[in-house]
Amino acid sequence: MLVNKNTLITVWLSVIALSGLSADNLLAQSSTPIAWDQGRVITADLSVLSMRDRIAPENTMLQHRLEHLLPRLMRETGIDMWLVLAREYAEDPVYFTLVPQPSYAARRTTMLIFDRQDDGSVQRLTVNRYPLGGPYESAWSGGELDAQWQALGELIAERDPGRIGINVSRHWPVADGLTRGLHERLLEVLPDGFEQRLVAAEELVIRWVETRTEAELAVYPQVVSLARMVIGEAFSNQVITPGVTTTEDVAWYIRQRFADLNLPIWFMPDVNLQRAGQSCGQDDSFCGTSGLILPGDVLHTDVGICYLKLCTDTQEMGYVARLGEAGVPAGLRQALSTGNRWQDHLTQAFVSGRSGNDILAEALRQAGAEGIVSSVYTHPLGFFGHAPGPTIGMWDNQGETAIRGEWPLYPNTGYAIEGNIKAAVPEWDDQLVQIKLEQSAVFDGQQVHYLAGRQTQWHVIR
Repeated sequence: MLVNKNTLITVWLSVIALSGLSADNLLAQSSTPIAWDQGRVITADLSVLSMRDRIAPENTMLQHRLEHLLPRLMRETGIDMWLVLAREYAEDPVYFTLVPQPSYAARRTTMLIFDRQDDGSVQRLTVNRYPLGGPYESAWSGGELDAQWQALGELIAERDPGRIGINVSRHWPVADGLTRGLHERLLEVLPDGFEQRLVAAEELVIRWVETRTEAELAVYPQVVSLARMVIGEAFSNQVITPGVTTTEDVAWYIRQRFADLNLPIWFMPDVNLQRAGQSCGQDDSFCGTSGLILPGDVLHTDVGICYLKLCTDTQEMGYVARLGEAGVPAGLRQALSTGNRWQDHLTQAFVSGRSGNDILAEALRQAGAEGIVSSVYTHPLGFFGHAPGPTIGMWDNQGETAIRGEWPLYPNTGYAIEGNIKAAVPEWDDQLVQIKLEQSAVFDGQQVHYLAGRQTQWHVIR
């Protein structure tokens, strides 16, 4: 299908309504024609919002999260007051999901206080030397560090919360942002007996980070499309000249392309190849080497970007046609179809409340029943590329994962549907080829939706 300017404007509709951006301005800044050919990107005329113009939609989405999502999560997790305390250049991992842009670091010591009211709303307060501004209300500003800590203690005493959530966790790094030094200072200023009210905000932090709002889901497809379109560019004759171009050349093209678009990557892009005559063993976790790209090669890439605070993770496959070949060999086409079938088994195993371990077991059972040799290592996706939430297999562990694999599946959460299958290719004398796939998706509580489609046809380099 062809997604034109008007369609892209529709995608952004909820953010426009909330932020006050004009449709004309948004059209000029983010109109990205996207052409898809049954799952394969065939054009990539990319444009993205300028760094300045990203601020309004990012802050609009934050405001919506703070007003509508946070109160519900604090109620469901039983937290009366949530403290997020951070120091400059040692920020709590969750800090940047809570503060408006443009923000590069905490200012000296920054204290965010979320106080749940009797009516269920949450008052958002700061106790900072420098006022943070909206969407926060300053409860104290100015003065020295000791006075700041004393003001926090007095605020807590005045509000008298029952359960005070702090970000400490043994198993989840994103929920373990309260440093030892800040924890010690907090204990010093709490009223007598209040230390017994401190509880780990682990569940609240994970739910906050993993849950996607309606506004975020409106723009997420555009973010994922940008990643997929750059892959489409990279796996084309625009970039690859067989016999000249190396896998490293393609990886650096992808990295530079994202840099030119001001789209941060969260890991170095990877490009590798498989070739007839180079064994892919049944027990090999990953198949593929680097080097000069030649006709007949199978290519694979893995890329991830973040845009408007939302991250992607994408893996797709390409084929370098030999001279005179009309298309991709039938064995490879069938292998990709088998990979799509494996994806279906995995996504159909997504059921609200089911743990990551149970989803993994069901997906492997269904794939095994069809004789599909597969490996699942799917992970949550959102504010982080490797986000908190249910771990669904790991590349080096196809059994149960303690703690993270036990986390239940919640609605409106994002995932990188990631894994691989191995299939024998007749044209390669039945040598195994590994189809490594990964697409960004969201679970809405009933089913999984790919945010910008999925690859169902090979990228072809002639």
